[in-house]
Amino acid sequence: MGSFISNTGSQQKEMLKKAGYADFDALFEGIPREVYLKDGVQIPSGLSELEVCEKMEETAAKNTVFRHVFRGAGSYRHYIPAIVKSVTAKEDFLTAYTPYQAEISQGNLQSIFEFQTMICELTGLDVANASVYDGATAAAESVFMCKERKRTKAYVSATTPPEVLAVMKTYCYGRNTELIVIPEKDGVTDLDALVLMMDGASAACLYLQQPNYYGILEDAGTIGRLVHEKGARFIMGCNPIALAVMKTPAECGADVAVGEGQPLGLSMGFGGPYLGFMAATKEMMRKLPGRIVGETTDSEGKRGFVLTLQAREQHIRREKAGSNICSNQALCAMTASVYLSAMGSAGLFEVAKLCTSKAHYLREELKKARLKPVYDKPFFHEFVTECPVPADTLLLRLEEKGYLGGLPLSGGRILWCATEMNTKTEMDALVQLVKEVASV
Repeated sequence: MGSFISNTGSQQKEMLKKAGYADFDALFEGIPREVYLKDGVQIPSGLSELEVCEKMEETAAKNTVFRHVFRGAGSYRHYIPAIVKSVTAKEDFLTAYTPYQAEISQGNLQSIFEFQTMICELTGLDVANASVYDGATAAAESVFMCKERKRTKAYVSATTPPEVLAVMKTYCYGRNTELIVIPEKDGVTDLDALVLMMDGASAACLYLQQPNYYGILEDAGTIGRLVHEKGARFIMGCNPIALAVMKTPAECGADVAVGEGQPLGLSMGFGGPYLGFMAATKEMMRKLPGRIVGETTDSEGKRGFVLTLQAREQHIRREKAGSNICSNQALCAMTASVYLSAMGSAGLFEVAKLCTSKAHYLREELKKARLKPVYDKPFFHEFVTECPVPADTLLLRLEEKGYLGGLPLSGGRILWCATEMNTKTEMDALVQLVKEVASV
């Protein structure tokens, strides 16, 4: 961002003068004096560029960066082609903001349009928005797309990732919406409980994670049919890589599909920034939160892009707004678009196939190391095992050798993950370490 220069002190004075203020004190005179900082902000004196770099490197060195990762649970380590960061690191994209003026934001708008198109291709649904903050936010927002005057109860499967469920609960609490959790049975949604618990008169929707938190592939088609028989909407939370090999949400009867876009070219990054995608049927289009970029033609008949739909509080009356989402993850969405373009449909299919095959290989090898699988059901690239020794003991031993093992769950279980990044040599070494600890 070398060409970006902030305003100078003299420019600030000129702006104050134009606005009718003598200085900054006059600008903020409406703020009560008792809330002012009497001694200033106590910021240390400035450092040189070299000193700042050294400080940052010193701080960064405290982080533990694992070379061998076997943990997922919502954030996944995938290969990112070099072209992805090469394109998205351009200053034109890094400094771009909300494309309110379409005539000078065509590049930004087109990148969002391409993202929406690719999400529609992945999900099989008719329309996608310009993205939201993350997958958990997308899941929570999808509930209120389905809520109607008489249909106010939202249902969610217990096999939903806990952090997603937590955000959904927060949203529902804030908007006075009852959220009912359908219990799990043997690692998947309990269909009998679903039928008994869903109220056909007041049910608005059911949210299902696919693959679910335990990595298992749910019977989404059957669940979608049961939900529709109750007169409710069916929402699927999806892993975008898995969409390359499994049935699309549209094929499963989903009215809305949402998910975390982090696997699409975004690094794990200590938890962000991430990317929430949302797609829906044409019938649900006007209930999508945030923005939708559309394609049009200008006065000369040339192809152009505009903000077609902005159903949020900044553009319409607050009481009529379907959402309070006030931005979209444009740079992250562009990253996903470049990743998908670079990989192509064949490349994405290959990544998904490698994830699945390697996870199945790892599961079988860990079984030989006395880590018995908990569930015997189809899965994508995550699975749960028992552990004959305390899980913390095993995982600590792995960390000492540079391996980030699976995520510890209740009852001494461990949730493991494998992606295309995990080699056979690496997996075999992991299994050998597990054998050494599990045999004690």
